[in-house]
Amino acid sequence: MGKDSYEEVIAGLQKLLSESASLKPEAVQKIEQITSELKGAVAEAVSPTVEKIKTGFETFKKNIYEKKPEVFGELAEGQSPKFMVFACSDSRVCPSHILGFQPGEAFMVRNIANMVPPYDQVKYAGMGAAIEYAVLHLKVENIIVVGHSRCGGIKGLMSLNDDGSTTTDFIEDWVKICLPAKNKVRSQYGSLPAAEQCSKCEVEAVNVSLGNLITYPFVREGVANGTLALYGGYYNFVDGSFQTWGVNYGFTPINKI
Repeated sequence: MGKDSYEEVIAGLQKLLSESASLKPEAVQKIEQITSELKGAVAEAVSPTVEKIKTGFETFKKNIYEKKPEVFGELAEGQSPKFMVFACSDSRVCPSHILGFQPGEAFMVRNIANMVPPYDQVKYAGMGAAIEYAVLHLKVENIIVVGHSRCGGIKGLMSLNDDGSTTTDFIEDWVKICLPAKNKVRSQYGSLPAAEQCSKCEVEAVNVSLGNLITYPFVREGVANGTLALYGGYYNFVDGSFQTWGVNYGFTPINKI
């Protein structure tokens, strides 16, 4: 039922209540209850959250979905992305917006600080399933791990207590995946201000994740056979730059756009 329909019913019930002298008390109470519930339904119907979602989808449908029927017709039959992308859950770094990926082009995994854990069938089964599906079933040709500037997850990593104690249920244990990056930065750049150390670690953590990808047998095999390429990426939304580097059991020079 739409907003207008709800309001019409409410108006009718309110008119009925105005003539309540002829109604039994029980009927009046029931009408008041229904009216209250309907008013709540109207409030939900015009919720800014609901409207945002609805408007967003309608814009997508009008400007993209309906203009590319052949594309979405093919996607209805299956997907064959060339890319797998690991990106941060940070709201400022959506890969589709930054890299211009269209529907069906990239199989994406987003998490805190865009980290890839090492192969572990128990502790990181969910991540392993995503990588296995992308590499063995979708047969992606490229995997890119994208880090970014001012990452809260990396700041958390750099702030971990040296004694190993934690104060969160999940976050600190998760970011420990990239402890090698923190240790390297502390060792090589310990004299730099904290903010600059975080920037260094944002890049180095990508390298750790790329190294962890090689611990997955099917990734290692794909790289060795030349059917799969690994890339690191770093998006700096402060100065609007993007860096990439390739991996093949070693790192190539950074190319800056």
